[in-house]
Amino acid sequence: TAFQQNILTILAEEARYGLAIKRELEEYYGSEVNHGRLYPNLDDLVEMGLVEKSELDKRTNQYALTDDGEDVLLSQFRWEFSKFVADDDRAAAIEDLVAEFQ
Repeated sequence: TAFQQNILTILAEEARYGLAIKRELEEYYGSEVNHGRLYPNLDDLVEMGLVEKSELDKRTNQYALTDDGEDVLLSQFRWEFSKFVADDDRAAAIEDLVAEFQ
């Protein structure tokens, strides 16, 4: 789902614990993300092998993007770029965007 893809995108930056992921999603969506939505989606991503779950302490789990999760994101970007880059101007816009983060 798009929600799960957003979780993967957040984890692409660095591993995070659940509440940090929740805060990032809330900032992106501009509204509250409840635990009942977040944690089942995290569990699904773990089951799919796209996210790795580890224990930070007895009550806090950390989530990290796996190599398969990275591959899923790259495939999605590739597909999106194939649809967006319809001419040289759009290709240049993508190149400029990538350059911002290098």
